Amino acid sequence: MTRRIILIFLLAGLFSCQSPIQEASAPETVKAPFLWENATVYFLLTDRFNNGDTTNDVNFDRTGEAAPLRGFMGGDIKGINAKISDNYFTDLGVTALWFTPVVEQIHGSVDEGFGNNYGFHGYWAKDWTTLDPNFGTKEDLAALVKAAHEKRIRVVLDVVLNHTGPVTEVDPVWTNWVRTEPQCVYQDYETTVACTLVKNLPDLLSGSDEEVALPPHLVEKWKVEGRYEQELAELDDFFKRTGYPRAPRYYIIKWLTDYVREFGIDGFRVDTAKHVEESVWSELYKEVIIAFNDWKRSHPDEVLDDNVFYMVGEVYNYGISGGRWYDFGDRKVDYFDKGFHSLINFEFKYDAQKDYESIFKKYDTLLHTSLVGKGALNYLSSHDDGQPFDATRQRAIEAGTKLLLTPGAAQIYYGDESGRLLQYEGASGDAVLRSFMNWEQISDNASIGDQRAQSILDHWRKLGTFKRDHVAVGAGRHEQISEMPYVFSRIYKNSVLEDRVVIALDAQQGEKLIPVGGVFPNGTQLKDYYSGQTGEVRDGEVAIKSGYNIVLLSPIGT
Repeated sequence: MTRRIILIFLLAGLFSCQSPIQEASAPETVKAPFLWENATVYFLLTDRFNNGDTTNDVNFDRTGEAAPLRGFMGGDIKGINAKISDNYFTDLGVTALWFTPVVEQIHGSVDEGFGNNYGFHGYWAKDWTTLDPNFGTKEDLAALVKAAHEKRIRVVLDVVLNHTGPVTEVDPVWTNWVRTEPQCVYQDYETTVACTLVKNLPDLLSGSDEEVALPPHLVEKWKVEGRYEQELAELDDFFKRTGYPRAPRYYIIKWLTDYVREFGIDGFRVDTAKHVEESVWSELYKEVIIAFNDWKRSHPDEVLDDNVFYMVGEVYNYGISGGRWYDFGDRKVDYFDKGFHSLINFEFKYDAQKDYESIFKKYDTLLHTSLVGKGALNYLSSHDDGQPFDATRQRAIEAGTKLLLTPGAAQIYYGDESGRLLQYEGASGDAVLRSFMNWEQISDNASIGDQRAQSILDHWRKLGTFKRDHVAVGAGRHEQISEMPYVFSRIYKNSVLEDRVVIALDAQQGEKLIPVGGVFPNGTQLKDYYSGQTGEVRDGEVAIKSGYNIVLLSPIGT
């Protein structure tokens, strides 16, 4: 008798798709385990998602007029937490939250050619040791992590180790810590790593072992805030424990890993990873594992499971077809060997133009051969990709289907699930991708004209929760069952877990017979988790009657 078996386990490291299934005396249904290979990561700009505290909207005299969508708009950590509490992410099937950096940003503004621009996006650090009051407080961050963990949602912190914020009239250069020229031209390894990304974005001397003193402006700041002695003592302890020289990268590694040790952060999304010497990421990973284990020992009752700390890298233009390697032209680098479990997959938006089977078969093959044991984080739109898959949001249903059902982990960019505008009139450059979340279109009081946004959200929710509850969707092996209608199976097996699903796409509306290809034997009671209808397998098929052309099948109760 075929059955879906999910047994409670503690060691995620035991999981392997190659391991044989262990027979059990009876099936036991429990909460689906979390695997990073099957994660649905929700990525949002902290300032653009939800304003939970209007009293922190203006700080540090950031009152100058900004270009469209280039100033602070009020989103904050409390706003994110409010959406955790009201189950917005849970209803969407989200299993991990990634939000833009929340450390203190430069106080001034710069003109990058588009008009006045503030550090609302979080990537222009002024002080890594504290949060920017526009985003909230450390107490707010602690509350967010606790609330997310209570919902079984992991927290991925966006971290920057490549550069400081720009120099302004009130934000001086980090003397002896950075280079301010040459600007990168991206012709080879050297002109990608040992240079500034753009003009006036000082590049951290991350490859240097030369000791440097704390920048005078940071010392003065800490003294005014009354925490200079404490910060100095912590740095002394860190350098004594590690034996590292007081070089720029080690200061920042200390400051970044402090957030893990204090709050129990589950993972890092590493910004501009290819612009830093790859050995630095191994050093960061070594220290963050120590910090994560320290937090676990201090909070044994709050540990979710035995998943190790997760690191995903932004290696700009990396594509899954490259396997473990990124090619600079004159040099190839295996970032997966430097602490990264996964890399953001810039190739997926092009693959998404293909038919379902071409996409699914390609990703199934690569993830179980050249990338076995590692992963790719697929996305279709983001905060700085000016050529998203669906810029006009005319293919939002198709986008959700392809993103959430492709083997591997999925990254939802805030508003993908609701048709938020990616072409904002008056804005320019990457700012057009960063409008405020369109809550008014998907609220309970939405007007008749917003029914499309709600229908898009409903579609993404059904697919997202099915993916969350079935590790086979992202981590299982893919097999086509039928071409017309297009039907496929995903099966995940190891020594303690078996998960099977059958999915039909582009099926006819109304009554439809879905072949299950022997995945479920005759007599198995199945539920379509898209429509809620049920049916019994007869002669290798199950009859489902619904007004949808999508069918998500697994045994009732799973």
